[in-house]
Amino acid sequence: MKIDRARAQKAFADYAAHYNAADAKVKLKIDHTYRVAALCARIAQSLALPPEDVDLAWLSGILHDVGRFEQLRRYNTFIDAQSVSHAALSVAVLFDEGRIRDYLDDAGADALLRTAVEWHSAFRLPEALDDRTRLFCQILRDADKIDILRVNVETPMEEIYNVSTAALRRSPVTPAVLDAFYAHHCVLHSLKQYPADNAVGHASLVFELCYPESLRIVDEQGWLWRLLDFKTDNPDTAAAFAAIRHAKVPRGSSLTALLRFLWFFPSYRFFLLLCNILYLYYR
Repeated sequence: MKIDRARAQKAFADYAAHYNAADAKVKLKIDHTYRVAALCARIAQSLALPPEDVDLAWLSGILHDVGRFEQLRRYNTFIDAQSVSHAALSVAVLFDEGRIRDYLDDAGADALLRTAVEWHSAFRLPEALDDRTRLFCQILRDADKIDILRVNVETPMEEIYNVSTAALRRSPVTPAVLDAFYAHHCVLHSLKQYPADNAVGHASLVFELCYPESLRIVDEQGWLWRLLDFKTDNPDTAAAFAAIRHAKVPRGSSLTALLRFLWFFPSYRFFLLLCNILYLYYR
């Protein structure tokens, strides 16, 4: 399948132009989309996928958040729990309204792209996915998680989560959110009760990354540590973030979680790079 990147990018730009790009939240999602698409392509290339699949991964990044613009217009928020599932809205815009044909004529990848968009922000992927669909879902989910770290540093959390600076700085952290972080998995949205929970929840995304290249990008960009340098006036919250920054992997962690966590300690990186080389050689 041949994907015309210029056509797809123009289709996205034309759609986004219906919304107010002077609005910081609209611009945030436009910029996020282009970065996620580029990250998808980089991760796909690291897996030695053929050029057509690299382009398909890139396209999934272009498509994944199309519903965000309509979510913002209708509800003035990016918080799904206070509005609608942005992933479901993206599927509706692209596939129910037929706008996917603005991006490409061939419908051969529609099912894969629809699944990738639909599940890109879900807590877990369905078990029943075939290997190829799971691959593209995981590439998109990794790319999205990586850039979410950046978004939550570059864009004030007050703007993203519609919260005042005073409320953010006095916010506690929900104990269940900390428990999820130390268990090394993503934090369920339903566990988040306070604004500071979002910073912990987004930091926990690194434990769910699937590919070595994804971890290299996180290390290269450095947004994780800037996110964890959370500014707070709440002594308990300050202590919680200090503990996170100096956290150690508890006993009983899976080997995968251990390797993912150790990547953020420079003294272990040579060992992890060696593991990556062996993985690529023997896979």
